[in-house]
Amino acid sequence: MGYVSTAALVAATSSAGGFGILAAATMSLDELRTAIADVKRATDAPFGVNLRADLPDARARIDLLIRENVRLASFALAPDRDLIRRCADGGVLTMPSIGARRHAEKVAAWGADAVLVQGGEGGGHTGTVPTTLLLPQVVDAVDLPVVAAGGFFDGRGLVAALSYGAAGIAMGTRFLLTSDSPVGAEVKRLYLDASVTDTVVTTRVDGVPHRVLRTPFVAALERSGRVSALTRALRHAATFRHLSGLSWPALLQAGRAARHGRNLTWQQTIMAAGTPVLLKTAMADGRPDYGVMAAGQVTGLITDLPSCATLITRIMAEAEDTLTRLSKLH
Repeated sequence: MGYVSTAALVAATSSAGGFGILAAATMSLDELRTAIADVKRATDAPFGVNLRADLPDARARIDLLIRENVRLASFALAPDRDLIRRCADGGVLTMPSIGARRHAEKVAAWGADAVLVQGGEGGGHTGTVPTTLLLPQVVDAVDLPVVAAGGFFDGRGLVAALSYGAAGIAMGTRFLLTSDSPVGAEVKRLYLDASVTDTVVTTRVDGVPHRVLRTPFVAALERSGRVSALTRALRHAATFRHLSGLSWPALLQAGRAARHGRNLTWQQTIMAAGTPVLLKTAMADGRPDYGVMAAGQVTGLITDLPSCATLITRIMAEAEDTLTRLSKLH
């Protein structure tokens, strides 16, 4: 949700009764500070911030959340025990995103307050286990609130997740496709026109499995040789270094952190460093022909662009209708 879950979308979501989460992984520390201030000016409702635990300034970002009384820090990569403790000491709740039962058990033992479980059908970085199998595993394994992600877009899905024992659902693609989303009309149209089979899981974006829309650009990435892929990765990494304000040593430090615990080559690490540029090109600059668009398979079931307020009201009404129907069966 980098360049998508901006201050405006977060404020619209939280104001409508959801819990907006600011996508800060593609922001510099100063940009994050500004975005938090923008959300707070727009709404008094609580919200969270998503962080990358492997960034060199992760602790400084957490300190910022503490000073600004941000309610929750979510993490795309599992934070270590020290980061969780730092949040807890400052009164910030933590919710790591996980894709396996053992990961949930680990962060629960470290003191996380909740976990977000994303099944394989979700967009962006994902695993192979579908939500319907992963969710009950995690609910049974940890004594924490569990938020379900991957494949949700309506009130029926909310009831289904609650029936498994989840505390609620998280939706990325569904909120990307709202009138409050900053994504351009041309890019939104590509999502709306896609079917459930028009996404692909590729490692050619940043070295790890990444579910994105199937486009000619992604097909070219899949076909590219090692030399051309490395050249492209270096160019994107250099652009991201300029946008983020990171020095080359800091960028390399982030790369080493990203490699930790993974079997990534340096080429894949450099690809990961340049991924934000591919996201920005499509999502912020409106150039899907030269960018990457993370997408859950659920994009094939979405047909409209409601406001966040309309969407949340509709989901709750659908959930009530579903519960009423099920009570009649009982």
